[in-house]
Parts: sequence; structure tokens; C-alpha cells
Amino acid sequence: MTDHVSTHQAEEDTRNESILIWVDGALKPKAQAVVSVYDSGFMLGDGVWEGIRLYNNRWAFIDEHVDRLFEAARSIDLDIGRTKQQVIDAVLETQAANGMVTDAHCRLMVTRGVKTRPFQHPRLSQQGPTMVIIMEHSRPKLPRPITLATVPHLRGLPMTQDPKLNSHSKLNCILACIAAQKAGADEALMLDVHGFVNTTNACNFFIVRKGELWTSTGDYCMNGITRQKVLDLARANGIVARERNFSLVETYSADEAFLTGTFGAQTPVGMIDGRVIGTGQMGPVTERIRGLYKALVGA
Repeated sequence: MTDHVSTHQAEEDTRNESILIWVDGALKPKAQAVVSVYDSGFMLGDGVWEGIRLYNNRWAFIDEHVDRLFEAARSIDLDIGRTKQQVIDAVLETQAANGMVTDAHCRLMVTRGVKTRPFQHPRLSQQGPTMVIIMEHSRPKLPRPITLATVPHLRGLPMTQDPKLNSHSKLNCILACIAAQKAGADEALMLDVHGFVNTTNACNFFIVRKGELWTSTGDYCMNGITRQKVLDLARANGIVARERNFSLVETYSADEAFLTGTFGAQTPVGMIDGRVIGTGQMGPVTERIRGLYKALVGA
């Protein structure tokens, strides 16, 4: 069986052994960057997060990422306890401390904080939130287009766990990823509650059919910032881009497929459920979108 690759696969970088991690206002070496076993995030997955990429000394779309973090925090009734500017300043402080200029990835996490007793009720989190920033040198490294397998796990309805929420509770997506790997694929293709193609366990999903770009309606998936940039770029450059319902039948016969996400930007998909998509390599529309996106983040 082929070795699995990940949409978050990066080149090895020894500098990451000596990074400083921002923990509640203090910069700490990796080994000392710890949170309490009573922390709500560790104990219950009670928290929200964002991933942000550094290109040429600029954090791509950082305002939109921080806006989304605050939106998510508000929706779970979590007071971050800092202003948006203070959060951005913390990212910049961590960047400066690590001397990072480009090709870095930031994972910004906020949990409901340390609990007084090891139980679920949010009122037991009385010490205020925990905020952590992990920043690593990372250059995406994919040896080949990735393979997907459709899994039975769905991205669900808003009243179960709204898939638009970037929460720490990722077990549903992790189980989907495990199912895909057991089937010999790199990542899971997940359907929505109506059986239409939706998203993967970690990224948004696009297909190309007859020169048109299709992605799901967005009702049952994380509405990714990179996803929206791809839709905007396509429409601004004469590529028809549709958010619509489509099935596996239409997916298997697509000319191209790719994933979008903050880390990998646009990742080509070569095979889904054992069917080769297009030529099995990156297609011309994917390549064009990649070029447009690269120009956008480099602008």
C-alpha cells in the first residue's frame, strides 16, 4: 500500500526544535509550553482555533482569521478576554521572537480555561481563558496528488455540532480520516446529510467540470477563508464558480479535483475511491487558480 500523505505534510525543519511558544502572554521553549490537565481544551475539547500562514513577512488574511476566531468564541459563549488587536499583537510578538519571515504556520488556540473540578459544566471554568500560539517553520511538501476515500461519517446539522465552527472537538473528522486511511487513502471525503459531496476531514473540496469550478453549498462545511478566496479569484478571472449540490457520480467523472486550506492553499487530488480523476495529476484550472492565489498572497 502507498505511504499515506497529508494535506498538512511539511518539509522537515530542525529550527522547529527551538521555537518559542506563546502561552497566556509568556514565550516558552517547546518543553515548557504546557497547559493544565484541568484545562477545558484538554479535558473536553472546549475551545476554538485558527490556522494562519506567513508569506513574505505578512500573515495572509489575518484580520479575517481573527474575526472568525471572535465569531466562534461568541457563538460558544467564550470571552477571549483580549481585543482583536491584542490577539494580532500576540501573533506578531511570537513571530518576532522566533525570527520568522516567510513559510511559517501559526496555530492560534483559545480554550475556556482551567476548570475547578473535572466535569463538563462551563461554570467550572473560573480562571479565564487559555490562549496558546504555536508557530512553526513550515513549507508544504507533497510528493504526489493526494487520494481520497468516501467515508460514512457526515459533517452534520447545525444543531448537533455546527460544521462552520472551528472547534477543538474534531473527533468526528479524526474518525473520518482514520476510516479513509484504513481504506488506503490519504484523507476522507465526507458527504452532507443529504448524501451530496461536502468536504474532506480537514479541507474544503472542489471539482472542475467542463471548465467550471464546483464546490458544495457551504451549508454543512467550514466556510474556509481560502475556499472563499478561490471562489472570488475564479469569478474575477472569468472562471465560472458554483456553490451547489453535486453527487459522487459527478465527482468521479470530474476533469480535476483539489482541496483548499490555509496550510496547503490548493492541493491536487489524483484519485477518489480508486477512480483516477482526470489525468491523476494537477489539472490546468487547478494550476491557474494556484497561480492567481500565489499572486494574491504575494501582492
